[in-house]
Amino acid sequence: MEIDVRGPRFGAAVTTVVLAVVLVTGSVWLLAAQAVLFALGAAAGVQKSPYGWVFRTLVRPRIGPPPATEDAAPPRFAQAVGLVFSLIGLIGYGAGVQWLGLAATACALAAAFLNAAFAYCLGCELYLLLKRVTTA
Repeated sequence: MEIDVRGPRFGAAVTTVVLAVVLVTGSVWLLAAQAVLFALGAAAGVQKSPYGWVFRTLVRPRIGPPPATEDAAPPRFAQAVGLVFSLIGLIGYGAGVQWLGLAATACALAAAFLNAAFAYCLGCELYLLLKRVTTA
């Protein structure tokens, strides 16, 4: 399935804001909510996630048709990677290991920021690397 290339960047921008708020406030509940959103994106695909719905229904009609499309599999994998980091962050915060919660959240924030600001998706690149290694 092909998706609008701007959709994952929009989701990454919102995720960047959410994870920055988590780092500033230490809100475990907000991190848990973001983990649920990552899980939905990984399970159903980014186009069917809540951020994907907002992009599709509120943003895309205002900015026009996509300049390009991309395969949905790499961004979906990136959502799974984000889920892993957010779960590690939740474990850290929940277990009282503050540095682990902060580090995992900061890693997820850095990846989301790279995608939002520069259209560089670390999870997508990891997906492509793993695909090359496993099919070679």
